[in-house]
Amino acid sequence: MTLLEINFQYVEIAVIVFYFVIIGLLFIEFRGMKELIKERADVNNEGLRLKMQALERLTLFAERAGLKNLIGRVDSMQTSAATLHTNLVNMLKSEYEYNVTQQIYVSPEVWNAITRLRDQNIYVINQLAATLPTEAIAMDLGKRILEYSMTTNAELNTVVLDALQYEAKKVLS
Repeated sequence: MTLLEINFQYVEIAVIVFYFVIIGLLFIEFRGMKELIKERADVNNEGLRLKMQALERLTLFAERAGLKNLIGRVDSMQTSAATLHTNLVNMLKSEYEYNVTQQIYVSPEVWNAITRLRDQNIYVINQLAATLPTEAIAMDLGKRILEYSMTTNAELNTVVLDALQYEAKKVLS
């Protein structure tokens, strides 16, 4: 009997030691999983922050690319219409190029809207500039652009701004 009692005590001790070893291993495993979850959450937060920054920059681009706003940002209307035409087109192109990297953070639909905004406004500026005589001054082109921008649905940037706002709401929810 004593032999069985001694063996049973060893078995009890072995079970208790085994239990604590398993608990320790599970604790270590859960700790590793916790770190992994925290890393993934940080990556998701960083990705969210980058998407929101991209949407902010593209919103600024859409505002600045509006025809009224382009004219408002011109330094001098004392030049020729041809010079103003060139400056406006170059402003649109350079702002677009400055923001081109933001496309990786937004949906293809939003990026296509940004590209269409640039293309449409360049087209409108080109068409309005082509209607003026060669000796026209910048004020003439500026006036034509402002008149055009006052017509119904002329400002595509408002549609693009709505798309950007919708995308931001989608990202935040």
